[in-house]
Amino acid sequence: MPPRITPLTDPEPTPSSRRLAWLAAGTEGAPVGSAFLRLFTKEGQEHLAELQIAVHPAERRQGVGSALLDAAVVAARGDGRRSLVAQAETGSPGDLFLAARGFRRVLALTYARLPMADVDLARITALVDQPHPGYKLTHWEGVVPTELAQTFADSRRAMDDMPMEGTDYGTVAWDVERVVSAAETVVKRGELLHTVAVVDRSDGTIAGFSELVVPGDGRGDGQHYGTGVLPEHRGHGLGLWMKAESIRLARRTYPGLGGLLTDTADSNTPMRSINDALGYLPTHRAVEHQLDL
Repeated sequence: MPPRITPLTDPEPTPSSRRLAWLAAGTEGAPVGSAFLRLFTKEGQEHLAELQIAVHPAERRQGVGSALLDAAVVAARGDGRRSLVAQAETGSPGDLFLAARGFRRVLALTYARLPMADVDLARITALVDQPHPGYKLTHWEGVVPTELAQTFADSRRAMDDMPMEGTDYGTVAWDVERVVSAAETVVKRGELLHTVAVVDRSDGTIAGFSELVVPGDGRGDGQHYGTGVLPEHRGHGLGLWMKAESIRLARRTYPGLGGLLTDTADSNTPMRSINDALGYLPTHRAVEHQLDL
């Protein structure tokens, strides 16, 4: 018998998206799988939906994943979405499942981790202390300070040309409301958001930023969210400078932190070089898949 697919309601919409959910149950009513469909709502991404499917290993190859996918595709089409994206670890059952059902592999990613115990603090500090004429570092925790809010929002366009290969990701439109809301969302989850930024001394504007999210208890692994430098300020080593400062601050502030996680598109050669220089070690690879609706 095919699984019973029950639509669920996600009670936690965010300022930039809302989610639909489905639960798959077997003949005895036991849950065997689930699917979540994120519908982006902000300007520049109204065409996009993001899918996550999970099926219990013992229930695979029995039509559970296909039934969940069918429900999600119908919902995405009904909401006028143009593209559906999903990510899976390279070579995993999810990777093979998506490829077999019409998704295209559009972006290769490498995940990496920096073990904090292996950090050469003297070397990292030396990188931070290197002069960068015309620029200075600043940092804050949580929501951006009011006096920097507008220039920080403006600096988010540094991510607009991030290598995405064939992904129909769109261009995210950022304003002060959105950067504040994004930070508040992290805080509400009980996590700690730390941002390092480079300021152009000539006019006080932000030339680049690097974000790190740390578990609320300061233990486990932190997660890098985004590092970007505005095109007109590239070529001065600012990305390496900011990420080194982020590592230094994390090491000093959270002695119980185990490591720092990052993921980078394989085609993003500059950021991969930065990660290699700072000692990040690859852990696994993943593939972004896309279904054109």
